[in-house]
Amino acid sequence: MKKHALLFIAGCTAILSACSKNDPVQENPPGTNPPVVNPPVTNPPIETGPPVETSPANSTYTPAFTGQTRIGSVKTTTAVKATVVTSSLSSPWGVAVLPDGRLLVTEKGGNMRIVTATGTVGSPISGVPAVNSGGQGGLLGVCLSPSFATDRMVYWAFSENGTGGTTTSIAKGKLSANDAALENVTVIYRATPNYNGTLHYGGRLVFDRTGNLIISTGERSDMATRPQAQSVLSALGKVIRINTNGQAAPGNPSFSGTGARAELYSIGHRNVQGLAIHPTTGDLWEGEHGPRGGDEINLIKAGANYGWPTIGYGMEYNGQKVGEGKTQQAGMEQPAYYWDPIIAPSGMSFYKGNRVPEWENNLFVCALAGQHVARLVIQNNKVVGEERLFRSENQRFRDITQAPNNVLYAVTDGGRLYRIDKE
Repeated sequence: MKKHALLFIAGCTAILSACSKNDPVQENPPGTNPPVVNPPVTNPPIETGPPVETSPANSTYTPAFTGQTRIGSVKTTTAVKATVVTSSLSSPWGVAVLPDGRLLVTEKGGNMRIVTATGTVGSPISGVPAVNSGGQGGLLGVCLSPSFATDRMVYWAFSENGTGGTTTSIAKGKLSANDAALENVTVIYRATPNYNGTLHYGGRLVFDRTGNLIISTGERSDMATRPQAQSVLSALGKVIRINTNGQAAPGNPSFSGTGARAELYSIGHRNVQGLAIHPTTGDLWEGEHGPRGGDEINLIKAGANYGWPTIGYGMEYNGQKVGEGKTQQAGMEQPAYYWDPIIAPSGMSFYKGNRVPEWENNLFVCALAGQHVARLVIQNNKVVGEERLFRSENQRFRDITQAPNNVLYAVTDGGRLYRIDKE
């Protein structure tokens, strides 16, 4: 892969982008081999209608290939509904399903709680380290150990105060037998350098099939830090792969350049708030916020460069081009799909199960600005159909996950937990 000379911006102390500060959509046993992009699952063609997006795009950029944006619409024929389990949460950010069907939920302000399937919200779990909840920071994504039934380990992302600013940090702890506390809490990874800003923390995490942890970071938004998405010396604007002790996972790709970080899995990202493992292929898929337009869904390849801020399909918030206004460059990956105008994609999850058969292997993406859940039909590693669900709820959907009984659960910024199932 072609490499470009990259300048590491030391110190990261200047804040040069006023428009970014007012960005309405930026929220808006371990193995030894990394996940790989496997042969795609082959499916027969599907019938689609007109694209669900009808609003004018923010840019006049031309897609790199047919179907990269504004794909034809699909419609779920099975009767499904979204039922509010509770409306008593405070800015929930991440949700994971415990083995007994209860939900472990993080709240942006710093609390982690357990919610029963009938909507009883538990008291805050003790032991969670202090978070900086300013701006887009706080207690962020959460996931359970693949062996949670026996080890009861919980992993989460949060924005942490440190020397010179804040960072996206990853912690782990053991959920006590009475579910009231996290024990032996340890911060296992910090996505340095720290920066004195409150935007673009990323903050999702998911286990791959080898038992290693995939985490996402943002490039912290400001012009001072934006170039670090391209720097292999920095953990900002990256997809990162570590073991459960926070060290670089065995089998990670090697990036060229003196001092390249061993934990990097892919580079060139803006603000990654969605990670999901395909249930059949085991491939890693990612969703990230673009600027004014250019929200992306990517199939992540080990060692690849996804372009930000050198290429992209969005505009600056003042209407100007990002950099040179390029959408393609040799050695940089194209998004599998993008949205313009934005939907502000956040948490996402693949569906695996037969309760709603037509949803098999579909990707469900929470939309903040779009206030819906986007259902993407993926075939041969391409998006071939899109549906926008639950728009009538008028909620900023933040995260979504699947329970063992094949029911989906989603949380919203407005404090709701939804159960999504067939009627």
